[in-house]
Amino acid sequence: MSVNGTISHEIASLLRDEILRSQYRRGERLPSERDLAARFNASRGAVREALSQLEQLGLIRILPGGARVQAIDAASIAILGPLMAIDVLPDPLLVDQFLQTFGALAALTARSAINQASNEEMRNLQGMVERLGKHAGDFGAMQTRWREFLEYLATVADNLVVRLIGNDLKAQFVEQMMNLGINPVMKPATIKQLVNSLKLALASKDAELAATTIQMQFDELRMAVGEAISLKQASYQKQAV
Repeated sequence: MSVNGTISHEIASLLRDEILRSQYRRGERLPSERDLAARFNASRGAVREALSQLEQLGLIRILPGGARVQAIDAASIAILGPLMAIDVLPDPLLVDQFLQTFGALAALTARSAINQASNEEMRNLQGMVERLGKHAGDFGAMQTRWREFLEYLATVADNLVVRLIGNDLKAQFVEQMMNLGINPVMKPATIKQLVNSLKLALASKDAELAATTIQMQFDELRMAVGEAISLKQASYQKQAV
């Protein structure tokens, strides 16, 4: 990346965060290229590139007379990660909505995969679920195996749109949770129950049971993540006293 490109990326990141913090309201015009160039001690070309990046994210619209801020809900899914990182801890409601959406996507993928999986693919899925069961007492290792299982389901389902959306969502969410040190915990008994249900679904090639089980896993994860965020919030509040 060129020096100009690096500067434009930094400018875009700073302006993006200011928009996400509502320092600029919907419909409000951003400062002119000249004023932004002076503020960031950058060339107008670097500013122009930064504004172009923000427009690609859907955060602004460049019009004659200047760039105007757009509604957050009109933006690209690529702002999800920065939006979750805008505060010390992510908004619990936003995280819950993310997991709810990703769970529905994973259930859809499972239903499609089970219905069209070859015998070899079914054996591979069964082997992965067996390995899931062995890590029921180790949530961290279990999550790694779980991600591998979901990725393989997406491969078997052969739905490129689902895979691309899933990749984007997963990368942003997992990265933010790791950076923030949020470690959800699920009871081993609950994990074993879900694993046994998946084993039954695969053995009988029951796509609906597989989809329902995966949805249940995400529902349990939503509760676990919510509790982990609450504990983190309590820890920060205690330190601030």
